[in-house]
Amino acid sequence: MNKRQIFYSFHYDNDVMRVQQVRNIGQLDDNKPVSTNDWETIKRRGEQAIKNWIDDQLKYKSCLVVLIGSDTSRRPWVKYEIEKAWNDGKGVLGIYIHNLKCPRNGISQKGTNPFSQFTLHGNSLAHYVECYDPNPNDAYNDIRNNIEIWIERAVQRRK
Repeated sequence: MNKRQIFYSFHYDNDVMRVQQVRNIGQLDDNKPVSTNDWETIKRRGEQAIKNWIDDQLKYKSCLVVLIGSDTSRRPWVKYEIEKAWNDGKGVLGIYIHNLKCPRNGISQKGTNPFSQFTLHGNSLAHYVECYDPNPNDAYNDIRNNIEIWIERAVQRRK
């Protein structure tokens, strides 16, 4: 299977340690996360600069993977990324990461499905986008063993 170019969408403050576990699986492209300092610089330039950065990052990606933590659905830039990726015809999927253990604070509460906030053809976008809730007893390995399949499925659904 070809490695897909992925854009990860997530709530940095709450979930960066869980997200790093997913990024380090190594089965996908090695796109590096923006550093905290770089993100702060982008944010200081204003809303349009953030949109431009997200648009540029998504441009050559085939799939948006929303890593869903306890507060992800409330994040305005996650919402923007979902809408942008969907409108651009990218594969889109969600993976709940609340059962990945963070070294600072263990597991967290399961977050709300962020796709349920969008409507398409009278239905919630959650009706069209799959969200995976990995096995709570071995969430990391469940993600590691299935993420490529989930991504490929999301990309093929959009074709």
